[in-house]
Amino acid sequence: MRKVEVVPFSEGWVLGFEKEAAKLLEIFGAEILEIHHIGSTSVHGLSAKPIIDIMPVVKDISQVGRYNNSMATIGYEAKGENGIRGRRYFQKGGNERTHHVHIYGEGSLEIDRHLAFRNFLRVHPERSRVYGELKEKLSMRFPYDIESYIKGKEQLASEIEREAIVWYRK
Repeated sequence: MRKVEVVPFSEGWVLGFEKEAAKLLEIFGAEILEIHHIGSTSVHGLSAKPIIDIMPVVKDISQVGRYNNSMATIGYEAKGENGIRGRRYFQKGGNERTHHVHIYGEGSLEIDRHLAFRNFLRVHPERSRVYGELKEKLSMRFPYDIESYIKGKEQLASEIEREAIVWYRK
């Protein structure tokens, strides 16, 4: 069973992203157009589960499956769309998860949603603080119940996401 652990921001997450992004660029080569550090570990000062979320944007999402074996060689498990149409999702680390890779094709609306959320929290430290505090409380309340943890932060995360999208489009 995976423990839900939320920890203070670590500068090591930035380095962890950079190292893993280099590996992904090596595997996918010119198929990757952009690669972004997303999620809570990408927001300076935000408490987070210590799992680095990476979002490569590729030319053609239908080609990603060709790289599943190469991703497996560096420790990733391919999960297909995993509930989000048009995404290709990979996890690394099993129950001791270290990385999530969310791959989208060029032009996917999901790209802007992720970037809006990240960028909004980066420039709105009060919203980031409130979100981080909630995640910390939920991780203590539900240390072995990821579903309750996710459900507990869902309302605030959705609220921030709506604000972020409006802000991002200005």
